[in-house]
Amino acid sequence: MRGLLALGRPLVIGHAGGDRSWPHSTMYAFSEAAYAGADVLEMDVQMTADRVLVVHHDDTVDRTTSATGRVRDMTYEELQALDNAYWWSQEWPSRDLAPDAYAYRGIRTGDVDPPEGYGPDDFRVETFRAVAQAFPEHVLDVEIKTPAGDDGEQDIDFILEMAAVLAAEIEELGRTDSVVVVSFRDEALAGFRELAPDVVTSPGQNALTAWAFASAPLHPNDLILQVPPTFGGIDVLTPDLLGRAADEGLAVWVWPNEGWQQHPDYYAELIDLPVDGVIAGRPGEAVERFRADGDIP
Repeated sequence: MRGLLALGRPLVIGHAGGDRSWPHSTMYAFSEAAYAGADVLEMDVQMTADRVLVVHHDDTVDRTTSATGRVRDMTYEELQALDNAYWWSQEWPSRDLAPDAYAYRGIRTGDVDPPEGYGPDDFRVETFRAVAQAFPEHVLDVEIKTPAGDDGEQDIDFILEMAAVLAAEIEELGRTDSVVVVSFRDEALAGFRELAPDVVTSPGQNALTAWAFASAPLHPNDLILQVPPTFGGIDVLTPDLLGRAADEGLAVWVWPNEGWQQHPDYYAELIDLPVDGVIAGRPGEAVERFRADGDIP
């Protein structure tokens, strides 16, 4: 991991779940990001009712499948039967297009032929374990999501259980030195670090804010700042923040948080800054642009 951070060139972190070129966080999407040349694979994890850690952004399956309901209320068997590319289109997340606009719909259920080299299982909701095993040479950037409980509030006990399951799987898979873990909730990271003290982390929202505005120290495991270009109308990538990160030996990975920013020209603007990586929703386009500019080999 520390060798990766010392490469001295910008990294492309493939955010397959946000890529409009490939459908959501499917094995197909991660494979295409890897083939395109992404250095790191970024993913979000949720947990099923039977305590299986899955790669899925939302608390529910509503946006990506034809079903509705919370991930935490479904078993993995129920979840994996769903078509996780059902609503994907070039104009995603639009739902009012002609049926043929949903190019990958039906592959999961066997009603449509998959792209060459892939099968129906490559378009389902996948487990974290399966993704980690499929890409042993890639660093994984894993966000512990923060699902809500029945009261609509973030369920800290459930989130901490997710963190514990993730820590155990990383250890079992031998991925301690090739995973970065992040979460918006500082509590999730605190619980995770207790169980996985050797894994690199990124600070949670409160810790990052305190570091940025009050010079509060970060946890020693927090070696990578994962930040958006702006947050709440405030510019984040200021010379002061980037200079302090460099002085403290912290890597900076930027995640564009607006749709218009997911464009090769904007990725190139970010690389002109002293940042160490871009979490690209279109990793193939990012790699192609950086290679054309001579930023990466």
